[in-house]
Amino acid sequence: MKNITVIGAGTMGNGIAHVFAMNGYQVALADISREALDKGLATIEKNLARMVAKEKISQEEQDATLQRISTFTDMAKAVKEAHLAVEAATENVGLKLEIFRELDRHAPANAILATNTSSISITKIAAATQRPAQVIGMHFMNPVPIMKLVEVIRGYATSDATAGTVMDLSKKLSKVPVEVNDYPGFVSNRILMPMINEAIYSLFEGVAGVEEIDTVMKLGMAHPMGPLQLADFIGLDVCLSILNVLYHGFGNPKYAPCPLLVNMVAAGNLGAKSGEGFYNYRHGGRELIVADAFK
Repeated sequence: MKNITVIGAGTMGNGIAHVFAMNGYQVALADISREALDKGLATIEKNLARMVAKEKISQEEQDATLQRISTFTDMAKAVKEAHLAVEAATENVGLKLEIFRELDRHAPANAILATNTSSISITKIAAATQRPAQVIGMHFMNPVPIMKLVEVIRGYATSDATAGTVMDLSKKLSKVPVEVNDYPGFVSNRILMPMINEAIYSLFEGVAGVEEIDTVMKLGMAHPMGPLQLADFIGLDVCLSILNVLYHGFGNPKYAPCPLLVNMVAAGNLGAKSGEGFYNYRHGGRELIVADAFK
């Protein structure tokens, strides 16, 4: 494992590229948009500079990390020498299946193909390839350079060799890998998303306001961030997508997304990335939105 390809230069993709490059791997970062690649590289540089300022790494280490990253708008070129390809595109099953078909066509025969999906079936993704034994979930947590967990998800056909390689590789990134099986939401989001959904229902039903709900969970349950603020940070559209995967995957009404969440996504209020969710982020900070807005 020496050459790593990361597909997608967004929040998760640039974080994954950052971590691999900082640990000595050659990284090919691919995206269909040159603008997205430039933005992703700028984010990596900014995050590395912050680490230099905090004396966690040296300036030389920052420079060496950046030199290990190459960018591509052509996926075939990006993946042609990959030992591992990690897909970190938008949480859209059709898009992911198309990406994996392309990766399967162009990656070396012995390459492992991993997806950073937070909820979509690894087995379904693997079935789009001719190498299902070499397809696996490698679910990093956001922000990738800081969070220690990697949820390693085995599809129906994932081989022991593939799983073992990815577990070992995760440890070499100073991460803590946890192996789980391929069921809707895996472990992390099967537990997290119903909690977030219930917090939204509590707001929707008038049990308490945004700040009160988040304060209860922070001070009462020792969560570093309240569930509504966390939903904003994840992206309300992503939360809705994962809840729909759980709802349709299990056929259980307990996973049905709260109507308030559905309406907020339909209105384009997606959280921090759109400037407004349960909080307002438009002025560079985080301000509580008046509770009447949720009635």
